[in-house]
Amino acid sequence: MPRPSAGSHHNNKLHVKKGDTVIVLSGKHKGQTGKVLLALPRDQKVVVEGVNIVTKNVKPSAGNPQGGQEQRELALHASKVSIVDPETGKATRIRKTIVDGKKVRVAVASGKNID
Repeated sequence: MPRPSAGSHHNNKLHVKKGDTVIVLSGKHKGQTGKVLLALPRDQKVVVEGVNIVTKNVKPSAGNPQGGQEQRELALHASKVSIVDPETGKATRIRKTIVDGKKVRVAVASGKNID
């Protein structure tokens, strides 16, 4: 997969982290929710549990002598997912505020802490 050009995504930050519960906003998996298994900030992508599953043919190897087919999740672009509000269960944006000297993420819709 080609790397982004030199000027794009210069800060490599994502609005979601590993372990966040997110909802897919667009595409064929729209409306599905799951936990972020892997965040790839350099590529601006995330892997979400149970979303964007593909069947991959696997060659026989020492660890898997039978080979065969396996199901795995592929990465989605981070802009297609949004954090689920802990209070309402709907998609929300996040805001960063300082609480007790620590920067925490807060849901814009309900004002609840996400971290």
